[in-house]
Amino acid sequence: MSPPQIPSEVRRWLRYALEDLVAAETVLHDENLAPRHACYLAQQSVEKAIKAVLIFQSIDFPKRHDLNALRNLVPDGWPFKTKYPNLGELTEWVTEGRYPGDWPDAVEADAQRAVRQARDVWQSVCADFRQHGFEVEA
Repeated sequence: MSPPQIPSEVRRWLRYALEDLVAAETVLHDENLAPRHACYLAQQSVEKAIKAVLIFQSIDFPKRHDLNALRNLVPDGWPFKTKYPNLGELTEWVTEGRYPGDWPDAVEADAQRAVRQARDVWQSVCADFRQHGFEVEA
């Protein structure tokens, strides 16, 4: 990607991240929807926010969903990186939120925790972008 394309691509990834977060919050408050959907959308929000940082830094990233592995690619100087040293619980929802398996179904407390963490990460990433001179439209 050429340098002039980076700001628009970063904004696009951040928009998708925010849309997933808003969808997760909406699902969380709808008693007709399964909590696992909120968990999955929360994971997706954080994944896209981290990938926006990597795009901003011109760092190629693998097509993986492991939030800890993606976060570890972020250079020092992004406070969210140390503020959230373990995103493993959120990472699990990429599979457990979409497929039946040998794990318990998500309950509302799981969804609340996942959405809260996603909102916290979103806010931290946005603050970090501002510290790097990039204004987030949110």
